[in-house]
Amino acid sequence: MSLLIPLYVHPTEDPAAWQRLIGGAGRTYAVVMNPANGPGSAPDPAFAAAAEALHAAGARLIGYVDTDYGTRDPAEVTAEVRRHQQWYAADGCFLDRVTAGPDGLSACRRLVRSVRRLGASTVVLNPGVHPAAGYARLADLTVTFEGHWSTYVATFSRPSWAMRQPPDRMCHLVYGVPEQLVPLAVRTAHERGAAVCGPVTGELPNPWSRLTPALSEADR
Repeated sequence: MSLLIPLYVHPTEDPAAWQRLIGGAGRTYAVVMNPANGPGSAPDPAFAAAAEALHAAGARLIGYVDTDYGTRDPAEVTAEVRRHQQWYAADGCFLDRVTAGPDGLSACRRLVRSVRRLGASTVVLNPGVHPAAGYARLADLTVTFEGHWSTYVATFSRPSWAMRQPPDRMCHLVYGVPEQLVPLAVRTAHERGAAVCGPVTGELPNPWSRLTPALSEADR
């Protein structure tokens, strides 16, 4: 099991969840740090303390940055990546809502090169769907599904190029998973070519506000 954990709840609001995350840090692919839909405008001491504890426990930290499907100024995106590094010692970045079509590939390539030059050792792209084939070559990990469990079960399919990709470069983020089916969701992701996954029981508007039961179970 390799879990990508986007725990989008403040450490002071659910300290027990963050403690469980720190305890299970060795079982994660990475933890997505998201203090304020990005790094925010100033360092958050609670997130800084959590980041320090996670690093000490061996976790890889990646900072959340929204690209708004390529409409944000790349300079704003790289500035937020830099703040994640400076304030929370982020090892890389989680670029959310990236473009998926071939027309956006060149701009995404330039953006990834820019964040790599800043020292981002791990770059995760989240188009939330299978993008054009070239995107997977840009990142260390690509989220090729983000959606509800019911959709994942009923309509998931993958293009031929994705079937040829190493599973450890593919990730599925699934929410609304019935708690008793979380182990099945993990197995299903592996069967569908994603060695990294993030199944959670939460629902919209913020399904990632709760720690995935998969990590909680693994830590028992």
